[in-house]
Amino acid sequence: MVSGNEAFIRCLGEAVGTERVPVVLAALNEAPSVSVRRNPFKDKASFPGSRPVPWSEYGLMLSDRPAFTLDPLFHAGCYYVQDSSSMFIGSVLRRILGGLPDGTASGSCLRVLDLCAAPGGKTTDAAASLRQALGDGFLLVANEVIRSRASVLASNAALWGDPNVVVTSSDPSGFAALPGFFDIVLADVPCSGEGMFRKDETAVRQWSEDNVALCSARQKRILADVWPALADGGILIYSTCTFNRYENDCNAAWAAENLGAEILGDEIPGAGSVPENVIRTEHGYSLLPGFVEGEGQYCSVLRKQGNAGGREPLDRPVRYGSVRRDSRNAAGKDRGSGILCAGDYFAIPVRTEVKNGMVKAVPESIAEDVGMLERTLKVISSGCAVGMLKGRDMVPDADLALNIMLERDAFPRAEADLETALKFLHRDSFALPDAVKGYVLLCYRDVPIGFVKNLGNRCNNLHPAGRRIRMDVGIPR
Repeated sequence: MVSGNEAFIRCLGEAVGTERVPVVLAALNEAPSVSVRRNPFKDKASFPGSRPVPWSEYGLMLSDRPAFTLDPLFHAGCYYVQDSSSMFIGSVLRRILGGLPDGTASGSCLRVLDLCAAPGGKTTDAAASLRQALGDGFLLVANEVIRSRASVLASNAALWGDPNVVVTSSDPSGFAALPGFFDIVLADVPCSGEGMFRKDETAVRQWSEDNVALCSARQKRILADVWPALADGGILIYSTCTFNRYENDCNAAWAAENLGAEILGDEIPGAGSVPENVIRTEHGYSLLPGFVEGEGQYCSVLRKQGNAGGREPLDRPVRYGSVRRDSRNAAGKDRGSGILCAGDYFAIPVRTEVKNGMVKAVPESIAEDVGMLERTLKVISSGCAVGMLKGRDMVPDADLALNIMLERDAFPRAEADLETALKFLHRDSFALPDAVKGYVLLCYRDVPIGFVKNLGNRCNNLHPAGRRIRMDVGIPR
């Protein structure tokens, strides 16, 4: 039990004050919270009785945990199940974006790195915030060094459906090959996991002062490794899901002393008032169970000082926005012509390429950057998979159905009821007798969930086997 771990209690008191310790300990004995964050570009989900997350416009606190697996909108990327405390990082990013000055500089693109991104909560939050603020004028690199976790990250990014997200699987040291490349870095580093205590008993058993020291040292290495990739004047948002000062404030102070970082407090560009019950620490912010409904989070905001090379400082006068649609590379409306009109599926200009028969589309606004990344890092996914060429035909890819930039009239659509949608997601057989024959975009509540090839008396289900629902899909009453 946490309440009997004197070392943990001492570390907690050192970090946030002994007067707060009883409140946190009592909260750690309660059930974990449940929260979701809606996708503003697919916002069809509703959760009756939910309450707003104070620092997230699209975050909702739920009174209990529904069967997310049996909700087609979950599989369509309409929302992401994320701890409300970790949504605070997204609010900090939005304040920084809100502080960017307006100006004019054609062709500019804000480059953001989510360094330790799996399973994808902060990545999807950042993608939505960047698109709302900057249109197509951003590149978001989501990285996870462990390949199995990177695959999960790529899948979640595909469900969310933003084509400006690139998923990589590189060690943080690999980003040193891109000096000054990123304007903003999110570093939610591996930690001792005190914010997981209510969800994972293993985290409680594994906690020790030695493990805290080990995590602190690893976090310093990660910061040092990625620091060269941050542009002069760029912002690094450092965060953990733990409470002790050794992994939090002490590491922010270490970065200031050893890396030349400037710690930003109330000077965060665009910063407003800190939400109630978020605790201001010496160098950052701490969210603690008992004071907030979530599981806990820490973050500190650092600025890279100097202008010794690389990209211009983050406060350069730039206006970001969408590339003009009349520069699209689409060649006609005949969708039977495969790759020649693949770009016409999208509401933004894209570049298309074919590799081993797979057609991929990358937004024009980031195409050059993506090429550089693919030559430098281990890229798992980029842009959007359009489909597989088979002769003169192109079998549409599942990711295309989920992409937020898919033109509404790109494919014939068929509306599915809950039973049919769950059959599709379970990869069961079903028919669409009233739909046109050929490739059809199957929708649930007007939200695309995937493709089928309608043969009239039955459908070929194109839902990926790796994403199928494996549990019983009996229709809930």
